[in-house]
Amino acid sequence: MSGEHWQLVLSCEHGGNRVPQGYEELFAGAGQVLDSHRGYDLGIAPFARRLAEHFQLPLDIADVTRLLVELNRSPGHPGLFSVYSASLSLAQKDDVLERFYFPHRKRVRERIDRCVAEGGRVCHISLHSFTPELNGELRNADIGLLYDPQRSLEKDFCQRWQRDLVENDKSFRVRRNYPYRGAADAFVTSLRKRYPPDSYLGLELELNQKWPVAGGIGWERLQTVVSSSLERVWLSWIAGSGVIR
Repeated sequence: MSGEHWQLVLSCEHGGNRVPQGYEELFAGAGQVLDSHRGYDLGIAPFARRLAEHFQLPLDIADVTRLLVELNRSPGHPGLFSVYSASLSLAQKDDVLERFYFPHRKRVRERIDRCVAEGGRVCHISLHSFTPELNGELRNADIGLLYDPQRSLEKDFCQRWQRDLVENDKSFRVRRNYPYRGAADAFVTSLRKRYPPDSYLGLELELNQKWPVAGGIGWERLQTVVSSSLERVWLSWIAGSGVIR
């Protein structure tokens, strides 16, 4: 890795539950659902902005509810449109994709393209949060680090990050490829097909929503712990790999 330039890229696909003008009828009476984890990733938007400010980086964040279109699923995936938007015509769905789905993905992709075109390498972290309980199952983690086990650099980075988190604050449980598999369909998964494994690391950070929902000192502490840990790991990573651009 010596002599290479690394760039950190941050994105947030589920930053809000906004219903765009013209689609309000689809969500008539669905206010509670929109405000739940089904509508967006609770707490992740303020953390994403905080992390971007911490690293003085731009942030590509989407605020349209995932119930209109799921930005973290590939075209053709059965979960791309929810039960609320599945009734749209093909033309209407294409319009949703053109207005809200592809622009977000294009902004992130262009940011990565610029770095790779200049001979750089990218660590892209897609920021998410997960509900503490799903279908009666209690999720027993506070922090999840998702990656493709077949891509050695992704695995190495997440192992280092997990180790640093645990060594510096044992109060939070950190698990890798939990509560989801890092190789499952996602935005970063699609980008892995575009870039070779030595040029692109596609990671997903997952935070347990019990912390932002509770708020207070615990949520503040979790944000501080994760941000500080990522900074230490990142500085160590680029010290052995080159310099940040």
